[in-house]
Order: sequence, then structure tokens, then C-alpha cells
Amino acid sequence: MGSTPHTRRSDTRERIQRTALDLFVTRGYEKTSLREIAEQLGVTKAALYYHFKTKEDILRAISDHVGGPVDELIDWGEAQPPTPEVKRELLCRYSEKLRGAVPVFRILQENQASLRTLDIGGRLRERVTRLSRLMRAGDEALDAQVRFSSALFTVHFGALVLDDVVGDPEEKRLATLDVALEVLGTAVAGR
Repeated sequence: MGSTPHTRRSDTRERIQRTALDLFVTRGYEKTSLREIAEQLGVTKAALYYHFKTKEDILRAISDHVGGPVDELIDWGEAQPPTPEVKRELLCRYSEKLRGAVPVFRILQENQASLRTLDIGGRLRERVTRLSRLMRAGDEALDAQVRFSSALFTVHFGALVLDDVVGDPEEKRLATLDVALEVLGTAVAGR
């Protein structure tokens, strides 16, 4: 049984995104051209153009791929009561979702000026804002709300900040999550 044209097209788009992400990380977003992405893939620029008209379109697709599961998590969280258990689950699940997102965050951070016209940064900010609201939801005291937000930002920025620290990425993710859960625990204990 062969693959369908839709499956092949999807596989090709994923290959393009992976290759482009690798080039964006190693060479820099601004210094990477569609021609170089096509060469790395071993295809013509026209073949690449069939799937993505611009490298901005590629980066947008990469960002959507990373952001989609976070959107699903936010939707789940918004349907839950604002209990400490739900907030703990949000942190754990968000940490999991960020597992492969560090290269995308790095590109966005290092290319803020050139990407300002794209809506990628705005969508990232919106996701973090919605997650922050979920973490602060309920009628908690101000200091507890600060701790809930701090726990979220520990998970969010911890992945990026520890990227250049030598060590196993999973160990760093789990260490960051442990600290975030400790901060969350102090907010819950202060109730």
C-alpha cells in the first residue's frame, strides 16, 4: 500500500521545516536563503516554492507546529477549575510541550527586529499571557498569584536560559520543572 499524495506532501513540508530550522539555528535566520534550504534538501528552488513561498512562511509553519499543542493545552486548562492540582498539571504539560521548542524560541529571540512584521511573536506572547492568566485564576492573594506566575515563567524561560548549560536536555528540563513545582508548592502552602 503506497502513500497518498497528501501524506507525501505533508512529509515533504516537515522535511523542509526540519532542514530550515537546522539552517536557521546554525547560520542564522537572516543569513539563510530559500536557495540554501533547497540545496540542503537536494531539490530545486521551484520545488521548495511549491510548498513555501518565503522563509517567513516556513518559520510561521514551524512556530505553528510548536504552538499548536500549547493551544490545545490552554483550551484544556480553560475548561478546568482553577485548582492547585490543575495548575500543577498545566506546568507539567507545558514543560513537556516546550521540549522541542528551544530552537524556535532562540530564533525568535535572536531575530526580533527582522521578524517584527510577522505575527509569530505576537502569537507567542498571547499564548504565554493566556497561560499566565490560567496560573493566576481563582481568588488567590497577590503573593500567591505572583508565585503561580513565577512557576510558569520558570518553566517557560528556564528552557531557553539553560540551553547553553552543558548537560542532558531532559535533565535540565526536569530540574527546571522541579524548581517551578517547588515555587507552585509555596503558593499552595501559603493558602
